[in-house]
Amino acid sequence: MSLYQDVIMAGFGGQGVMLIGNLLAYAGMEHGLNVTYIPVYGPEMRGGTANCTVVVSDDAIGSPIIRSPKSLIIMNRPSLDKFQPQLEDGGVLVLNSSLIDAGLADSARVKLVAVPCNEIADGLGNTRMANMVALGAYVAATGVLPLSVVEESLSHVIAKHYSHLIPKNAEALRAGAAAYKN
Repeated sequence: MSLYQDVIMAGFGGQGVMLIGNLLAYAGMEHGLNVTYIPVYGPEMRGGTANCTVVVSDDAIGSPIIRSPKSLIIMNRPSLDKFQPQLEDGGVLVLNSSLIDAGLADSARVKLVAVPCNEIADGLGNTRMANMVALGAYVAATGVLPLSVVEESLSHVIAKHYSHLIPKNAEALRAGAAAYKN
């Protein structure tokens, strides 16, 4: 059976969507898969909107452009408003329910994975790890990669002077995966 999974990750600038996109792409490469990663830059800065797309496949990827994504990781309300209509029917919507009312999701049309990312990250000691919580939930919900491969790839995307944060980020990934399973 062939693997193909694509995702649009979106939120405010500063929420770390580019970092988790880069992490997922790197983990896919480490796992021997073909990947594309496209960060969407514009007037983004801390507080503005930011998004990226990642495709992971065991076949050649014909185009990195995603019109109807199979999945979304949505960290804020403006991103939900923009990208939810594009999500394919039956697609996976990982929603940061700390900042977005889960009732706004079209749960009759998509598979909703509402995770209180900020609260879980707060419980781990750093709200800024909400992105890793969301990615952990996404990995568990889609099975795109083994979570251990994503954890092992942290050292390749987190700057060396922040390497002391790798264990906490791995913990946040696991907490997100556990939140999906509960």
